[in-house]
Amino acid sequence: MLSTSTVQIIKATTPALKAHGPAITDRMYSLLFKHHPELKNVFNMSHQATGMQARSLADAIYQYALHVENPEALTPLVERVAQKHVGLEIRPEQYPVVGKYLLQAIEDVLGDAATDEVIEAWGEAYQFLANVFINREKKIYHDGATQKGGWEGFRNFVISRKVKESSMVTSFYLTPEDGKAIAGFKPGQYITFKLKIPGLDHTVLRNYSLSDAADKDYYRVSIKREPGAIDPEEFPMGVASNYFHDHLQEGSVVPVHIPTGNFFLNTETSLPVVLISGGVGQTPLMSMLNTLVTEGANRPVWYIHGTRNGKEHAFKEHIKSLEKQHGHIHTYICYERPGPKDVLGKDYDAKGLISLDLIQQLLPGKEADFYFCGPKAFMKNLYHSLTAWGVPEKRIHFEFFGPSAEITE
Repeated sequence: MLSTSTVQIIKATTPALKAHGPAITDRMYSLLFKHHPELKNVFNMSHQATGMQARSLADAIYQYALHVENPEALTPLVERVAQKHVGLEIRPEQYPVVGKYLLQAIEDVLGDAATDEVIEAWGEAYQFLANVFINREKKIYHDGATQKGGWEGFRNFVISRKVKESSMVTSFYLTPEDGKAIAGFKPGQYITFKLKIPGLDHTVLRNYSLSDAADKDYYRVSIKREPGAIDPEEFPMGVASNYFHDHLQEGSVVPVHIPTGNFFLNTETSLPVVLISGGVGQTPLMSMLNTLVTEGANRPVWYIHGTRNGKEHAFKEHIKSLEKQHGHIHTYICYERPGPKDVLGKDYDAKGLISLDLIQQLLPGKEADFYFCGPKAFMKNLYHSLTAWGVPEKRIHFEFFGPSAEITE
């Protein structure tokens, strides 16, 4: 445990972290990549370019400081970050390197306020938290490697099928190159790809949610083509998705890490399930929906999906067929801007955005587990709408690859 004096210093510096957190973490990453450019192969450089990575780390450090006397309160945060770290193959020897530049960044940004006592306290606090992550990640690595079909590190998979689902989304079916069994996963989890993209001097690691049930001999990811890859060094958003769409074909081989992630369907309850997605946010929810069908659990299911129009509506026929075949599955589709060929009542059920009023009209009540994924503004509005309705926090689940405070605050 942390010493009493360290706890007091951490608590005293919490306001400074809230005010200067992003500046500290931005400085830390600048120092880290300057002295260890090889770590660009580990971090998501798209998130670096947008500042999301710095904000995520700043939020995590602030939450740690806020709960330094009650570290158990950080369990959900630790689990989310640990799962992400394992997907990126973060190893114990990398923690001291990051810690060194984090402390240097605190000194640089806080100036005279970063006394020797403050730096010493944060050094102790960082090492304590690092050990928590190292121990949890060790267990995740072990479980992933020793389960049936599991493996260590990255394993080569072949793209066995490439299927266009909409004007923007394509599914990639992946089978192991060695022909052996593959690990199972929890519906909602993701896999990580290691990509060597021409024109970049670093490896690109990308997480993509699995979009089918786990009872298959393949993995499936459904990837939306993202804009912004004209100059990948200046604005790397879309580099991976465009690479998948334009350069990877059936027969291509890609290294894949074992499935990870802490956003997944709770299959040990009989509560009704409400799946709400916006755009390509439907991919982890498709895995959940298909799992609910294949496992034969007759829990009432509502699948509510919003997209721009019919051209961008992925899995339309599949979703319709599930509703026809299974009486406990109810679907509702919203098009924000229906196209001239989109027919109300056939292709979609309503024009506009998903709202709390709509959800309340569709559901018999709020006694359900809610899962949602989509654009940030969509999720932020949905989170606050559900909490205002009185849905307990423990039954609200969402996937966001950034600081959760951007959704919940």
